[in-house]
Amino acid sequence: MKLSMVELSPVPPGGSAIEAFADSIDLAQRAEAWGYSRFWVAEHHGGGAGNAGSTPEVLIARIAAETAHIRVGSGTVLLNHYSPYKVAETFRVLHAMSPGRIDLGLGRANGLPVADYALQRDRSAIQRFDDYPQQVAEVLSWLGGVFPGDHPFSQIRITPGTPGNPEPWVLGSSPDSAVVAGTLGLRYCFAGFINPRAAITAAQTYREHFRPSSFPDGIAEPYVALGINVTCAETDAEAARLRSSVELFYRQLRSGTLPTGLPAPEEAIAALGGVPGPSQVRPGSWSQHISGGPDTIRDMLQIMADDLGAEEIVLQDMIARREDRLRSYALLADTFELSAPATARAS
Repeated sequence: MKLSMVELSPVPPGGSAIEAFADSIDLAQRAEAWGYSRFWVAEHHGGGAGNAGSTPEVLIARIAAETAHIRVGSGTVLLNHYSPYKVAETFRVLHAMSPGRIDLGLGRANGLPVADYALQRDRSAIQRFDDYPQQVAEVLSWLGGVFPGDHPFSQIRITPGTPGNPEPWVLGSSPDSAVVAGTLGLRYCFAGFINPRAAITAAQTYREHFRPSSFPDGIAEPYVALGINVTCAETDAEAARLRSSVELFYRQLRSGTLPTGLPAPEEAIAALGGVPGPSQVRPGSWSQHISGGPDTIRDMLQIMADDLGAEEIVLQDMIARREDRLRSYALLADTFELSAPATARAS
């Protein structure tokens, strides 16, 4: 099973985005050395002081320059805020600078209403678009240069003379995104850390709707990856203690409170009234956030992968302390016997 990461660029306590981005670059270099397949960075807007990741295309460029072979990409670009032409143009440039290593994860999401409004070009009214499938298809048409000859966009070529393209994906947390990915013949990553209850249905929907892509950068056979929030430590008990941070964070979100950052385990345990119970993962039913020692996590991820027929797991973490984050990923790399290519940089 392939393992990859999606990074939120968390701001450390008392720190700033400067430290957050430095930590993200360092983690990407470690991920490469450990043998992870991909390193994706997220796009969040107006979400408070906890996460610095708002502009994946900028961070992708820096991370790709600071690594040698690991694939680097967006998890995800929020296409509902942007022109498909500009997204395709930006990622073609990233590909030209790091050929064969760039992933273009396409998604959609709404955040705080004021942030969504601020991202609009036309602010005469609140804009609610439902043309995401058409947007994704337009991105693919720009990348592949496959607009019909009588289409006005056929006159434009982006990053001319550059062979190849970024690898396009659809990322989502509902069966609707699965339909888009399947119909267009694209790789699909389901965000299990958002909506685990819909994961199996989404994977089934994806396969039911899958058609070999008519676009040059699509695929001929279905490919499913699963994004999941994971906390790993030497023991199940220690991992549950560390998982308390994300459990409190999401409890605050559900109550309508915007957290100012990720709480330390001690603070979270006090607020929760104790250490969270063990994660529950059995065929067809999963916890939103999972934790455990290395063997426990390996078994849980295998159940999840089997449920979806997933060929790849994309790990997200919300572990409060940096040293615990690094230990979690190192333990998982060792448990899954990941192997770094000889060209990987030591860290």
